[in-house]
Amino acid sequence: MQPSAAPAPKKTLSELHRRRVRVTLWIGSALLIVMGLGWGLFFFTKQAWAIVAADVAMLVLGITIAILTHRRRTRIAFFLLAGCMLVIICGISLMLDIPDAQAPRSTHHFLLVLALSALLFLRDDRAVLRWGVTGACLLAFVVLASSNFGFPHNYVLPDGMRIWGTWVNNSFSAIGIYLLIHVMVSDFAEHSAMEVDMRRGLLRGEFFLVYQPQVTSHGTVTGAEALLRWRHPALGLIPPDDFIPLAEQSGLILPLGAWVLGSACTQLVAWSVHPDLSHLTLSVNVSVHQFRQEDFVQQVKSAMERTGAQAHQLKLELTESALVHDVADIILKMEQLKKLGVQLSLDDFGTGYSSLTYLKRLPLDQLKIDQSFVRDVLTDPNDAAIARMVIGLGDSLGFAVIAEGVETAGQREFLMQNGCYLFQGDLFSKPVLADALAQLVRASVPPPA
Repeated sequence: MQPSAAPAPKKTLSELHRRRVRVTLWIGSALLIVMGLGWGLFFFTKQAWAIVAADVAMLVLGITIAILTHRRRTRIAFFLLAGCMLVIICGISLMLDIPDAQAPRSTHHFLLVLALSALLFLRDDRAVLRWGVTGACLLAFVVLASSNFGFPHNYVLPDGMRIWGTWVNNSFSAIGIYLLIHVMVSDFAEHSAMEVDMRRGLLRGEFFLVYQPQVTSHGTVTGAEALLRWRHPALGLIPPDDFIPLAEQSGLILPLGAWVLGSACTQLVAWSVHPDLSHLTLSVNVSVHQFRQEDFVQQVKSAMERTGAQAHQLKLELTESALVHDVADIILKMEQLKKLGVQLSLDDFGTGYSSLTYLKRLPLDQLKIDQSFVRDVLTDPNDAAIARMVIGLGDSLGFAVIAEGVETAGQREFLMQNGCYLFQGDLFSKPVLADALAQLVRASVPPPA
């Protein structure tokens, strides 16, 4: 099936958001350059060399952020911009924009713009970082807005300049707030539209599964991981990183997860009628939201009974993030699934929150070494040590260990030398449709002697 053609291909939500972030950084860098040049020239005429030096530093900072943005190093550019702007705004407010009866302080209003920028840029980051940066900006705003505190000196701006400067500062800060709110509303509207499209797509059959084979050290395919894909009628193939987080936020992950589970069981039954495919196991990722449902075990049981899938060929993959809350309930459900005969795997091991105390209590069959460790296992001693630790831990606890994200022969050799003999990654095959996987399985079986 070919992706639907569109007269003018649209950008994905991630691409649109990244473009807006870059525009925000361009505006911030331009503001720093203009402020550095303008104030530098003004204080040059006053021969205030210390302040001129600070303005030159502001100019250089603006140029640096522009270069980083051009090179798409947006994360570094943002933190450089946010940190320096916080210092600059507070510095100008305390050194140059000291309020009096004639003219109030106004420079601190840009802190509101900075706070909104932080919320926009850090929307997908940890809450501690997102609210920490935003809170620092708002706290500084409250302090400066509620006091007349400052450091008077010979170069404090005169009232006449500060009066018209108040109009300029307030106007530009209001424009900045308006533009950022517009970006946020656009993001929200697009997320809402995407959520509606996901609901329709689920009803229209736009979602489908691809399968990435899992192979032994001899190259024999023993199973596969089912991966969800979405072919949007206008946007084409939507990256999972775009729609999976939105599905989790909106609650759509529950019907999507149920569909994936049912489709995986159906595929297992389809393979079971072919002798050369009937041995395959199929791994299905389970969202923490699914696992927390009271009737999740019954859902799995019903899916197997409805399709006729064999429990021992179904492997449910749970991420470490599921172990953050209510571990006792998680373990109880895992034990119930084990009684049904379902296999259980801990996905992305080493990136989450599980401890050895919990790990030894989990009725697991498999640990997965996260691809972030496998990627640099040959060049990063820390990743190599973590990979060895996971392999040794799995061996000690009686769990099979599989490494995902294996892309080179060197990575495979390292893993084999350290006792890992199950692999998944592009070295063997990218995710493919069921028919292509069947061909790979048949090709991996050695001919009879």
